Amino acid sequence: MQFEMLKDKSSIIKVIGVGGGGGNAVNHMYKQGITGVDFIICNTDAQALELSPIPNKVQLGASLTEGMGAGSIPEVGKNSAIENIEDIKQMLGTTTKMLFITAGMGGGTGTGASPIIAKAARELDILTVGIITTPFSFEGKRRKMQADEGLEELKKYVDSFLVISNDRLRQIFGNLTMSSAFAQADNILTTAAKGIAEIITLPGYINVDFKDVRTVMKDSGVAIMGSHAADGENRALKAVQGALASPLLKDNEIEGARYILLNISSGVNEVTMDEVSIITDYIQENAGLAADLIWGNCQDESLGDQLSVTIIATGFQTKDERDKEQSSKKVISMLMPQDTPLVKPVNEFIAPAPAPVENVFSEPYLKAKEAELKQTGLFDLFGAPEAADGSNIISNNNDVIKHSLIAEEPTAAEPAPDFGEFTFKIAEPTISFEPVQDAFIPEPEPEPEPEAVVGADDHKTDETMEEQLRKSRERIIKLKELSMKMRNGNIQELENVPAYKRKEIALQQTPPSAESQVSRFSLLTDDEGNTEIRKNNPFLHDNVD
Repeated sequence: MQFEMLKDKSSIIKVIGVGGGGGNAVNHMYKQGITGVDFIICNTDAQALELSPIPNKVQLGASLTEGMGAGSIPEVGKNSAIENIEDIKQMLGTTTKMLFITAGMGGGTGTGASPIIAKAARELDILTVGIITTPFSFEGKRRKMQADEGLEELKKYVDSFLVISNDRLRQIFGNLTMSSAFAQADNILTTAAKGIAEIITLPGYINVDFKDVRTVMKDSGVAIMGSHAADGENRALKAVQGALASPLLKDNEIEGARYILLNISSGVNEVTMDEVSIITDYIQENAGLAADLIWGNCQDESLGDQLSVTIIATGFQTKDERDKEQSSKKVISMLMPQDTPLVKPVNEFIAPAPAPVENVFSEPYLKAKEAELKQTGLFDLFGAPEAADGSNIISNNNDVIKHSLIAEEPTAAEPAPDFGEFTFKIAEPTISFEPVQDAFIPEPEPEPEPEAVVGADDHKTDETMEEQLRKSRERIIKLKELSMKMRNGNIQELENVPAYKRKEIALQQTPPSAESQVSRFSLLTDDEGNTEIRKNNPFLHDNVD
């Protein structure tokens, strides 16, 4: 089967549709018309090629598939493209500078052949942009898996790519008929290719040429594109907001983009300087000041009073990639050793790093009379030796009652040996204070911490549970008695407050002795046998002898 080849005078921009989905999209673009663009379709299905109105066609794998399609097998589509790759290179020729590859991922020809064509275009140093669609979720998991694998393979060879999710279109446009749903996908593909191509082909006062587009899209990876037209009051703000909210894109956030290509098109009512300022300021605010903005302006009489804004943003990570990178950073930071403790100890004494202790109890030597450096907030851990002259010693004889739930065994005081006057060469220790939780003493005096008992776990007490409970009760009673002594220290209180109130003893209300509990009425029977009540009890007398 012979098909017409491209004319000698071909455009530098070409759009090639691969497979059934890509071919339908290019047929739609051809009917809509894109200025200064040549169209090519290639397919393993000979019947689909015959029905296409596009003159430039390439049949893939004629000997392998015999014109009957790839059977939804990407490997067949890949081998078919390899079989006719020279025909595709001849179609592209030497004048092609930019190539759009449109394909529907998930099938056989588009999924398998698109990466092969992109690889050939890259070898010819052609700026390659992939515009692909992902299948609807109701098309099955196998088709979705094949689409993901084909997209990953295509990413290796294209300079930039736009992904259009069919499920996203379904969410936006609702429950459409099958023909209307796929027509919406074709419209989106057409808008994407038309928006990028006509930035170059349409002339303007501030023109955006092919080199500007190449700077933005060369090796840029995922691309974000939006296009919208608006008229009336505040048309500039409406147009740029609509472009950033375009359903073209799977991820329509332009924050973090390195390059932004902006094209502003106006019709009869030409764009003003204030409108240009509104559009550029809004884009910079959403993309960040670090983005390199390249913009142009052109005239399109078909717009009438409308103002059209087309935005292409490249060179940034998607939202999913940023979230994945942040989560990986969090994991790494948790695995790294911490330089500082997470919880600062209470009442921690901040001191310089202690030097290693060498021979703490060194030999005594004569003490030279030097000025002592006094340090506040420290106390002697080992007890100061008795001074010969007690005139400078301030004694504190205040009696302090200390309570503890732990019984302390009395220890005999050992006399301190007299070594004479000597000093110890002690490295500065790091002293830490621990808060003492005492329910009865609000402000206990600091005491030196007891030495740590080595091997305390090895000595286990032989006390039974009953003995421990008995001792606990005795301690509680003892503490209560001590508390009563503290409260009963005032003599005036002893004289004025009765003992039963100080002891907190509740007295029962007893009747006074002046009141008699015997009734003064009595029941008597007369001689006739009648019962009568008399007021005066004959057995009681008012005057007590």
